[in-house]
Amino acid sequence: MVAFRDLWRDAAREALVHGLFFLPEERRVRLDRHLRGREELRRLRLADAVVVSYGKSGRTWLRVMLSRFYQKRFGLPERPMLEFDNLHRVQPQVPRILFSHNNYIRDVTDSWDNRRPFYDRKVVLLLRDPRDVAVSQYFQWQHRMRPWKKRINEYPAHGAEVSPFAFVMDPKIGMPSIIDFMELWERELERCNAVLLVRYEDLRADTGRELGRLLEFLGTPASAEELEDAVRFSSLENMRKLEGQGKLGFLGRRGKPGDKSDPQSFKTRRGKVGGWTDYFSPEEAKVIEAYLRQRPVFGYGGAGLTRPGTP
Repeated sequence: MVAFRDLWRDAAREALVHGLFFLPEERRVRLDRHLRGREELRRLRLADAVVVSYGKSGRTWLRVMLSRFYQKRFGLPERPMLEFDNLHRVQPQVPRILFSHNNYIRDVTDSWDNRRPFYDRKVVLLLRDPRDVAVSQYFQWQHRMRPWKKRINEYPAHGAEVSPFAFVMDPKIGMPSIIDFMELWERELERCNAVLLVRYEDLRADTGRELGRLLEFLGTPASAEELEDAVRFSSLENMRKLEGQGKLGFLGRRGKPGDKSDPQSFKTRRGKVGGWTDYFSPEEAKVIEAYLRQRPVFGYGGAGLTRPGTP
């Protein structure tokens, strides 16, 4: 019932926005972003914790691990995946966890240069190398993003010819924008009451340890056996298999590949640390590396990762 409620809400928003076809497209874009932001802000105020990340930072993988843990801990069905309060409504001991890219809340709160809506929330900040994020975003844009979603988030138009290098270096959608997002969080961290930093690279290096750290922060510590099961279930191979079978357990089309015959169209694509280098010439890679060195953030491109203490 919870899944149908969420699908109905999304469908109603889309019907309203696209039903107003006679309005200028710019007004419909603003309306859609505002409606999305209003709903996300409502959930943020109700959430026990919020996982914030830039898109393509490993959120799906983290979500599968958390879902598996709570499903096994409380004897819940293996589908659907954790979606804000859907598991909480079945079992109140499961925390209400909002997963946010903070794309649309700003349209409602006007918090473009701060993280004010998150100050009094329990925040998990999921980080990943901006270079890997930018490349993954490129394939998301190419193979999975719907034309209207490209429009409301100011990505290149559907069918546009954009090289990986041009995309990654684009100020609005590429690595500069990703670093903008991360730099603002780096400046605002001390204003938040409770923050846990989780780095994608650390998750890959020692998944069980990092997942255990996260579950402790969420107030639901796990046993070694529970961590092992969640890590095994969320392996890249198993997630890709489930996605190919349409059994990943997410609402709508989010858990399905754009084209089963094209590995680049899978939501579970590669998960490779440092894989960004595979898509550029040596000269292009040098430009990308130099840009990140000029704007090091959270230890990427410079010294080690900043790790504030958990209050």
